[in-house]
Amino acid sequence: MIDYGADLFKGTAWYYAMYRPLYPASLVRYIVDKFSLDGEGRLLDLGCGTGQLSLRFQDWFEDIVGIDPEPEMLEEARRLSIDNRVDNVQWLQGKAEERVHYLGKFRLITIAKAFHWLDRETILELLYHHTDVDGGIAIIGNDSEKHEPLPWQLMVNEVVARWLGSERRAGNRTYQPPTERYEDTLTKSRYRNIENHVLPTYSHTWTVDSIVGNLYSTSYGAKRFFGEDLERFEDELRTALLAINPADQFLEEHSVSVITGMRHATRLTNSRMLI
Repeated sequence: MIDYGADLFKGTAWYYAMYRPLYPASLVRYIVDKFSLDGEGRLLDLGCGTGQLSLRFQDWFEDIVGIDPEPEMLEEARRLSIDNRVDNVQWLQGKAEERVHYLGKFRLITIAKAFHWLDRETILELLYHHTDVDGGIAIIGNDSEKHEPLPWQLMVNEVVARWLGSERRAGNRTYQPPTERYEDTLTKSRYRNIENHVLPTYSHTWTVDSIVGNLYSTSYGAKRFFGEDLERFEDELRTALLAINPADQFLEEHSVSVITGMRHATRLTNSRMLI
């Protein structure tokens, strides 16, 4: 596992809560149907960030636990849960590998756009033992293979590269993407009935302000990386984007993938059930 340091998302939490696109209702519906959720049991959301996904399931579980290593993210999550009057959730700071041991079992475990930061094979083995029988896991991400970068996205990448360099920063290192597909990693684990479901494509309209805000929510584009050049960088990016579309409307098609696995009881030779 690569250690990117404690400051991977330092200074990004407010922008994350404000500018990251919300997950579509179709995602919630799919997970509710897939795992036959009925308001009972517990949910664990690893790498929960500001609680974007966790809070969408407030009516579908008795208890929700969100874990994230970044204290600023959890402060935003607590604020949002208070604002939305959600009282069946707790937010825990730390590494998943260290906190999960003490939390008991869960009907569902979700990892949304955070699996790439984890020691994937190790965490799946640990999570399996904290999954209820007939419960499961859902790994959520973007199905980016379907969409070529749009002109405005290419421009964002070009301007960022001019100011921060071509290598993608991540904390105190350069980001190293996974070399194995998530469904292949999950297939090698103890979970069974692995499925990869891609939800219907939906549209999201960005403005220059939301593009800039979303950039500041990322591990590679945090405001602190620009230092004294921040204002000049932002002016250049805004000018470049408005040159592409003076109407300040930038459409993007999103595809969300959900990779799921189940934990079933294992039948022993003496007909007893191992749970």
